[in-house]
Amino acid sequence: MKKVYLAGPDVFAHNASEVAEQHKTLCSAHGFIPLHPADGSHHTAKAIYQANIALIRSADAVLANINPFRGAEVDSGTAFEIGFAIALGLPVVAYLDGPITVIEQVKKHYGPIYLDQESNQWRDQNENLIENFNLPVNLMLAESCDIVYGDLLAAIIQLQRRWYD
Repeated sequence: MKKVYLAGPDVFAHNASEVAEQHKTLCSAHGFIPLHPADGSHHTAKAIYQANIALIRSADAVLANINPFRGAEVDSGTAFEIGFAIALGLPVVAYLDGPITVIEQVKKHYGPIYLDQESNQWRDQNENLIENFNLPVNLMLAESCDIVYGDLLAAIIQLQRRWYD
C-alpha cells in the first residue's frame, strides 16, 4: 500500500482530531496508508517541523487542502509542504472547494481591485500586481500540483487515477 501525507490547515480546526480521523479513515478505505501531521506527541515547533519533514520523506505522495486559510491564500505551512514534496519528486494532488481565480480571491478577501490602465494589469488597494493567469492559486502551486475541485475524496480519486489507470 502506498503512503500519502495529508497536508492542509485542517490541523487548526476546532475539531481537528475528528477531521484527522475522518481523513485517515477515508484514505485507508481507498487503499492508502495515511500519514497525518497531527500523529505523534510533538509539542515544540522544531519537533513538529522535524516530524512532518520525516513523514513527507516517507510518503509516496501528498494530498493537500489548498483552500484559502486566514485570507486569500493557501496556508503557508501547506505551501511549504507542497514545495518540499515537489522537490523530493513526489506527486501532489491538491484540492479546493471550487473554482475561483486569484483575482476573485483577492477581491473577496481584501476589497476593491482595479485594472491599471498603463500596464493593463490588475492591482490591489496597495497597488500590488495581482497575478492573472486565470488560476485558482499562485502559478507555482498551480503548475506543480494536480488540482481538483472538491474535497479530500476527489483528491484521493485523482491520485488513484494517476497511479492505477
